[in-house]
Amino acid sequence: MKHWIEAARVRTLPLSVSGIIVGSFYAMSQARFNWNIVFYALLTTLGLQILSNFANDYGDGVKGTDNDDRVGPKRSIQKGTITPFEMKNAMIVMSVVTLIFASLLIYYAFKDSYLLYSFIFFFLGVLAIASAIRYTVGKGAYGYRGYGDVFVFVFFGLVSTFGVYFMFSKEIDWLLLLPATAIGFLSVGVLNLNNMRDEESDRKAGKNTIVVQKGGAWAKKYHYFLIISAMVLVLVFAILNNFNFDQYIFVAAYFPLTSHLLIVRRNKNPKLLDPELKKLALSTFFLSVLLALGLIYFISDLLVNYI
Repeated sequence: MKHWIEAARVRTLPLSVSGIIVGSFYAMSQARFNWNIVFYALLTTLGLQILSNFANDYGDGVKGTDNDDRVGPKRSIQKGTITPFEMKNAMIVMSVVTLIFASLLIYYAFKDSYLLYSFIFFFLGVLAIASAIRYTVGKGAYGYRGYGDVFVFVFFGLVSTFGVYFMFSKEIDWLLLLPATAIGFLSVGVLNLNNMRDEESDRKAGKNTIVVQKGGAWAKKYHYFLIISAMVLVLVFAILNNFNFDQYIFVAAYFPLTSHLLIVRRNKNPKLLDPELKKLALSTFFLSVLLALGLIYFISDLLVNYI
């Protein structure tokens, strides 16, 4: 069990649910909410993240990308604590479990109405599962061609935030594009940081991430763009939503994010970037929770006015 928990990479899980939190509480701020949708959306997203982690361990393990040159912590197949056969079976199990969670989510969101929406979201669920696996698995793995950033941005930013809100409201609110993009950028930032750490080993193994293609100096500028843009987008979202002073509590998350940027700027040793992965992931989760708390201020305001 210990080895499977390590393979699931628990430290990545809070980041994966950030979009669900923001989208759900934005719906709550409009008095649209259903705990069944939140529950199964969280389970689906966690399943997708764990599946992605298993697939990444398997793909990089069987390709030999995870070797002694790699800077980060050793992974399960690399260490020999889990065999490729066992990991492949675990991927199949997680794919089925995640698809079941996704199906239950779709049922509670649309039930016997909105049949077209049900088909669309089921297709997105299957696509997300396939994309999580194909990131590093197979000859055409898109993570080895520099497209991992696109997958993370789309599914853990846009689809996660927009998707769960749509399940509550059955409509699109374009203002939500701002925090959805911000969560997407921060999630891509975690991946970019991981690729910055592994630049040399990935280059030797033929894993052509964006960092390998563009170089470390470019990757740092890209990282600044992702983090700073995310902070600006959330601020703009708050302003356009006419937040009161106390609703800007989410700004507290900007302090660890700014500290993180300063550390990345000064960094010259890729090994020292590893602790920053956890910091950035938790800071993103922290930001989403504080933003969510700011959003439900509207609910308390509505209750006061109603009473």
